[in-house]
Amino acid sequence: MVNASSLATPDARARAIVAQMTLDEKILEVHGVGGTTPNLRIVPAITRLGIPAFVITNGSAGVSYGTISPRAPATALPAPLALAASWDTGLANSYGTVIGKEAKILGNDMVEGPDMNLARIPQNGRTFENLGEDPLLAGAIAANEIQGIQGQGEIAEAKHYLGNEQELNRQTSNSVIDERTMRELYLTPFEMSVKQGNVDAVMCSYPEVNGQWACDNSVLMNQILKGDWNFQGFVSSDFGAAHNTVDAALGGLDLEMASGKYFGSALKAAVQAGTVPVSVLDDKLIRRFRVTMQLGLWDAPPVAQTAIPAATGSADGVTARKISEASSVLLKNSASLLPLNASNVHSIALIGMNAWAGVAKSGGGGTAGVHPIYTVTPLAGLQKQAPNATITYNDGSNLTSAAAAAKAADVAIVMVGDARKEGTDYPISLSDNQDSIISTVAAANKNTIVVVKSGSVILMPWVNQVSSILEAWYPGEEDGNVVASILFGATNPSGKLPITFPKLVTDLPASTPAQYPGVNLQVNYSEKLDMGYRFYDAHKVAPLFPFGFGLSYTTYKYSNLKITAGSGNTATVAFDITNTGNRSGSEVAEVYVSMPAAAGEPPIQLKGFQKIALGTGATGHASIALDARAFQHWDASKHAWAITAGTYQIQVGASSRNILLQGSITE
Repeated sequence: MVNASSLATPDARARAIVAQMTLDEKILEVHGVGGTTPNLRIVPAITRLGIPAFVITNGSAGVSYGTISPRAPATALPAPLALAASWDTGLANSYGTVIGKEAKILGNDMVEGPDMNLARIPQNGRTFENLGEDPLLAGAIAANEIQGIQGQGEIAEAKHYLGNEQELNRQTSNSVIDERTMRELYLTPFEMSVKQGNVDAVMCSYPEVNGQWACDNSVLMNQILKGDWNFQGFVSSDFGAAHNTVDAALGGLDLEMASGKYFGSALKAAVQAGTVPVSVLDDKLIRRFRVTMQLGLWDAPPVAQTAIPAATGSADGVTARKISEASSVLLKNSASLLPLNASNVHSIALIGMNAWAGVAKSGGGGTAGVHPIYTVTPLAGLQKQAPNATITYNDGSNLTSAAAAAKAADVAIVMVGDARKEGTDYPISLSDNQDSIISTVAAANKNTIVVVKSGSVILMPWVNQVSSILEAWYPGEEDGNVVASILFGATNPSGKLPITFPKLVTDLPASTPAQYPGVNLQVNYSEKLDMGYRFYDAHKVAPLFPFGFGLSYTTYKYSNLKITAGSGNTATVAFDITNTGNRSGSEVAEVYVSMPAAAGEPPIQLKGFQKIALGTGATGHASIALDARAFQHWDASKHAWAITAGTYQIQVGASSRNILLQGSITE
């Protein structure tokens, strides 16, 4: 027997271990144990060869459902959609670091996340787990989160590959996506997770993609992922997403979860019959073993602690608050009602249903739901910022009572939201009587502030009735502190929208039954490249709030644009930003590119961004590198990236609809 531990590289070690395994042992290691927690997310150990158990947890917004029952408390971070609203890659790394650290403390090897499906369908129940509608923003945030997770010696798993942009019929539908749209939009975040994030695992999704189940799909897994992108990690299935033993095995699936319906005895028979070569089976094992060895998980498997240490939970709570504060988006602030001055506010009416105004909105539901270590309620947060104010809570169930409470207060703060989870989709209108609560309160008090805690866009029929609107997403366990800090100016809001807010549901890009929810289980991505803000721009539809939009308590001036061409169709876009207001703040500068008409692209597309912190009167210099892909489109006839000769407009702004500097470059 070869002493595999003495071999020089993880690859050599992995190959040596696999060479010593029996067929039965190999089969045991390519699927989960199955059943229920605590076995649901485990691949068993083989002590004879020193193969450790492989333990998995969900973790889109913090460590959630794994092998510990009941769920162990963990840091409830703000929703991933909120993270994307920070436009801050450094905070994305911090987000991943918290998840990776706590996942290891709780005895896990791999975290199922981040979720990189784009927000094509805002009704999607998992929009809160996504990173917005733009592939570049989603990919950049995901790549840095992955580095944070894996920097803690945990495996990150990019999901759900591919075409899982809705929950409705996700296990039976067929996502029909043309090649160009797939490459330019939906594959891009996954490509960035591989090439920039160096992700070690990818989860294939439930739907069919162009008529082939994603977890049986050789084009997606072998040709693109492992071929074009040279992915060296392994592919695991979403739970129950494999559909055929031979197709999945030959198509590139490496680990079936949560049980061995197709990769158990059926795979053994296929190997014995020669329909699945032993070399294919071996490669699946080598990929996973190699990754666990590289991260140190093989030689020092995590040992679950009974709980996350108090000091760790406290420190991670500070990080969660910092991220959530940077992610909140100020959408409206008429007459500069915000920030509130605690010395001038003597009475506050806190109004809204219990789920959003009574308790902390720590996150979404489903497998992403985190059992928080602690929570800060809205009332507690307000009391901390305005200790001398009288704060009255009203749940809004009686509109007359709510109006009276609002009228008697200096300021009325209405907190509303949604409650999304995996497995179903939701309307983008507020549920119950929340719209009526807002309108009633606004009529009673001109100083009405609406705080939205949503996992997607919402419709706002009352937008012109209220003074201020703050989108706080699902703020996480620090909810009360985060919201109050922004309302009272202890924190200057700096978030920008990662998703377009429509005026009407009929304004959404996917507005026909064929596009959503699909007809006869065929979901046609017929809007093609015109998804998200690209659709609103191409079809000249005015959004309620555009992609990239977000207000501040200070003001900024953009100047001195300089565009420098580089080699190989690259460029550098440089400019200055000056804080011209009276508060320190952080500004997200967004760089968009308009391609020549012959390229057939949407009017503008995000190609770079940078967040800069600036003190009062300070000027910062932004320098954003645009690689060749910033100027390329996918040529489906050649199955390759291509550049159309011509002039490319470079547009710099504070949102997709607020361009402040313009220039051009010829390619």
